Amino acid sequence: MPPGPNPDLTRRNRRTGAIAFAAVFGMIGVSFAAVPLYRVFCQVTGFNGTPVINSAASPGVANGTTMTVRFDANTNPGLPWDFAPEQRQVRLQLGEEGLAFYTAHNRAGTPVEGVAVYNVTPEVVGRYFHKTACFCFDSQTLAAGQKVDMPVSFWIDPKIADDPNTRDIRTITLSYTFYRTLADAERAGTLASAGPHVGRRETLTR
Repeated sequence: MPPGPNPDLTRRNRRTGAIAFAAVFGMIGVSFAAVPLYRVFCQVTGFNGTPVINSAASPGVANGTTMTVRFDANTNPGLPWDFAPEQRQVRLQLGEEGLAFYTAHNRAGTPVEGVAVYNVTPEVVGRYFHKTACFCFDSQTLAAGQKVDMPVSFWIDPKIADDPNTRDIRTITLSYTFYRTLADAERAGTLASAGPHVGRRETLTR
């Protein structure tokens, strides 16, 4: 009679299979988490021109040095909205909290859901540009023909004047781009026009 299966070999094969399955599952999980984790990292560190999102400026920290903040707005062609800043620029002191408004208007005859991403330029100032409230990364649904104001509050850390890489900068541009969300694009049958990096109703803690 041929010898029966080796119990030790069978156990090793099962263990190896379990480890391989866990490794593949873990890699899949990491790939899905990579984008939101990268966004959180950028928001905490200011990497890649992403403004830091945190608490409001402390009273009395304004140091008298002024900075010009310009506002830029872009809309992906797949989103039937008009999106623009209400003011082109503001001047404020370092450490002073500023407030600006954008407007969005849905031109479509049906509700449309969009989501905004943003950055500041020059990118090197991202770690010093703090946003305390904004509409970024939160899905926004506008009814047919609806027009809304979208506020953003921010401040610039006075430490920007001590950094040799940023101390000569006097103008910062805050730029937003609105995309149609993937979920809304799927419902409308226009998936290809949604932002490639915009997830389904993904919301980050601010």
